[in-house]
Parts: sequence; structure tokens; C-alpha cells
Amino acid sequence: MKVSLVIPVYNEAGHLSEFLRQVDALVFEGIEKELVIIDDCSRDESRSILTQFQFRSQVKIHLQEINKGKGAAIRKGVELATGDIIGVQDADFEYSMEDLPGIIAPIVSGKADVVFGSRFKGTVVQVHRTFHYLVNRVLTTLSNLFSGLYLTDMETCYKFFRADVIKNIKLESNRFGFEPEITAKIACLKLKIIEVPIWYFPRNYLEGKKITWKDGLAALNHLVVFNFLRKPKDYLSADLPKHYIPHGRQWL
Repeated sequence: MKVSLVIPVYNEAGHLSEFLRQVDALVFEGIEKELVIIDDCSRDESRSILTQFQFRSQVKIHLQEINKGKGAAIRKGVELATGDIIGVQDADFEYSMEDLPGIIAPIVSGKADVVFGSRFKGTVVQVHRTFHYLVNRVLTTLSNLFSGLYLTDMETCYKFFRADVIKNIKLESNRFGFEPEITAKIACLKLKIIEVPIWYFPRNYLEGKKITWKDGLAALNHLVVFNFLRKPKDYLSADLPKHYIPHGRQWL
């Protein structure tokens, strides 16, 4: 079995070398690891750091010729990934890579098809940035109401999927709309979805955080569009295994 980490990169030069060292050294016991790194036309030294790093892991590096956004980078990464399990890893240290084995374990064991890492399910109360925390709470609540899934952290970066799920869903968002989009699109399927607690260490804008209030407003639009204005037949591939389609639904 192989797990593919899709890693979007945009202007992360300040800490990218250390991040690459840590993610390259990451080991999943008894499981192969593939790094799929998408540089989204960085304007700093990120691209040269990527191309000069001496990887020991299986790695694919794709260099976008123009900046397209995180969602577009994830879409390309999913396309290139060859693992049985595919998930997203940000190229910073807001999330702890030590949580990854626990996130993929339910998929490996057959207990889950999709796993979300939740920043709000831990027994230790972590301190979050007030604005981002409140926006997250609002967006997650609306997503739950619209999609019918009950999640504590829809906006989490750590989302891992069986490859035959994520590769058979057409992704459309280019910027930060991937989170509400994929949540809405998996909600219509017959999937075992679970959340596991994860650590989170929020950074500020001086440290390179890129999401802004404009993306929060855009997320509201994504919630409406992908929950109400898209039909499963428009975004589900004919190659999607039939056991993921609820009984009696004829979409494909």
C-alpha cells in the first residue's frame, strides 16, 4: 500500500528546506510514501529549493507556469498521485506530521474511506486566532446544515481519501474553495467518513499565512454552489466504484 502526500507550495522559502527535510524523513510503517509537490509559480526561492533538494522519498515535482491557486495545485497533485491513499499536506508547520500515521490508519484498516483531521476534537484546548476560529465555526456549521454531514472542522487541511474516491470526483475550485467543495461532493456518496483529533499551530500573516477575509466570503459562495447548484452526475466519474453510490441512485 502507498500513501501520496499532495503538497501545494507558494512562497514558502523561509522554512521550506526544513519542511522538506522533515516530510522526506517521514516514515509510515509498512506503507510506501510518495511526495507530490506542486509549486504554484512561487516568486521567492521556493522553486530553486525544491529542485535542488536531495530527496530520499519517491517524489514528483510539478512546476506551475502561472499562479493558479491552492485548489488548482491540489487538483494537479491528485491527478499525478499514484498512492492507494491520497491526502493534502500544507508546506508549513501549522499541522503536525506526527499526526499523519493516526489519520491514515482507519483507511489502511478498512474502517474508513475518508478521514478528516479535526483541530477541535482534541482533549487539549488549543489557542486559535480569533478571526479564523470564528470564520471556521460559521463555515463548518453552514457546511453541516447544507451537506448533511456532521463535522467539527470542515476547513481542515488534513483530508485523506481512498484513491478510488478522490480520483473519481471532478474538482473545480482554484483557490481556497477545495475544502467546502470536496466536503459537499463526498456528502452525496456512501462513504465511511471519520474525524480524528490533530494538533494545530496557527501562524500569522508575517509568518506567511495567505488566507484572508475575502476567502471566507468566497467560501460562503462555494458552500451554496457545491451543495445546491452542482449535480452528482456532473462531477462523479463513470469509473467511480458502484459500492460508493447509495442504493437506488442512478447518477452515472
